[in-house]
Parts: sequence; C-alpha cells; structure tokens
Amino acid sequence: MNETLHVSSQFDDDLSSLRTHVLQMGGLVETQVSAAIEAYSNGEVTSVKSIVETDRKINELEKAIDDDCAHIIARRQPAASDLRLVFGISKIVTDLERAGDEAKKIAKGVRRIYEAGHMPVQYGVGVRHIADAALNMVRQALDAFARLDAPLATSVIRADDEVDVEFKAVIRQLITHMMEDPRTITTAIDIMSIARAVERIGDHAKNISEHVVYIVEGRDIRHAKSKESAN
Repeated sequence: MNETLHVSSQFDDDLSSLRTHVLQMGGLVETQVSAAIEAYSNGEVTSVKSIVETDRKINELEKAIDDDCAHIIARRQPAASDLRLVFGISKIVTDLERAGDEAKKIAKGVRRIYEAGHMPVQYGVGVRHIADAALNMVRQALDAFARLDAPLATSVIRADDEVDVEFKAVIRQLITHMMEDPRTITTAIDIMSIARAVERIGDHAKNISEHVVYIVEGRDIRHAKSKESAN
C-alpha cells in the first residue's frame, strides 16, 4: 500500500513539474512576443538579438518537455484524464514554440524597416492594436492552462475572430498605401509580414486554448466550425 502511495505521489510530482515547465516556456514566449511588439512601436532594434536568443531557450524547453512527456507515458502508463493532460501538453508546447518563431519574424521585420530609415507606424496603424490583442490572447491561454479553466479557454477561442477581422483591415490599408505611393511597397510588404505573424500568434493562442478544453473536458473542438459549415 505504501509503495502504491509512493508511486502515485511521484507521478503527481512528475505531472506538476511538467505543468511548471510549460508555464515557464509560456512565460518566455509571452516576453518574446511583448518585446517584438514594443520594438515595432519604438524602434528598439537592439532588442532583436535578445529575442532571437530567447527563441533558442524556447526551443530547448520544447525538446525537454517532449522528452518528459514520452518518459511519463512510458514509465507511468497514466489513466485517461492524466493521459489527456500529457498529450495536451505535448501539443501546447508545439504551438508555444511556433508562436515564438512568429515573434522572431516580427523582430527581424522591424529591424529591416528601421534600418531602411522608415517608421512602421506611419503605414500600419492597426498593427499595434491587433498585436496587443494577440498578446492578450497568449496571456489568457496560458492562464487558462495554469488553472485548467475551460470557460476562459473558450473566450480566447472566440477572441481570435476579432483579430482575424482586424488583420484583414490592416492588409487592405497597406494595399491602399502601395497603390497610392509605390515608394512604400517595400516597407508595406514588411509590415504585411509582421501583421501576418501577429495573426498567427493569435492562431497559436487559440490552438492552446482548444488543447486546454480537450484536457479539461475530453472534447476535441479543433475544426468544429468548419465541420458545422460543411453540414
């Protein structure tokens, strides 16, 4: 009996450690996205180097967490609900890593724009707004994971629609700039890439939230909308 309790306690510790590492990775991604957004607004291109360095740490954490997930499944043979948590975490860290990659793309795009002597906010005034919205989605998705809060996760999923709508508005605005003044084309294309990266960060936050719903409720709600549309 004591041996069983010891094994159970050790398993709980393993799961707790796994969740802590995910939140640590999430914190790095959140910091990275925030720094990239600030660089867009204030031209602090010196921060690009630190954003790239943070990306390396995120990649290392992703590998370590994936290894931990594999070891837990192999050693512990978890029950259904715990298995959902491990599988969900494995998917969440993939989305976190990809969100970090998008932050790196933003930072590099910002550096190109400022080194060319331009100010991105002159062209893409709506980018900062959707970037703040996407960052808030990341924060709330991580909070939903930390508390295993399905209703909060669901609200993040709904918020993605607004980011998508605003992204399309920014693209239309940039196309208008390019048509009115061809000299803005190079910068506008860079800002389009930045806006696309921001929109994808929102997508990854949405995905994380969908994984949280799966962990908590056992429901796979990915692509639910497209399935409804097809019927």
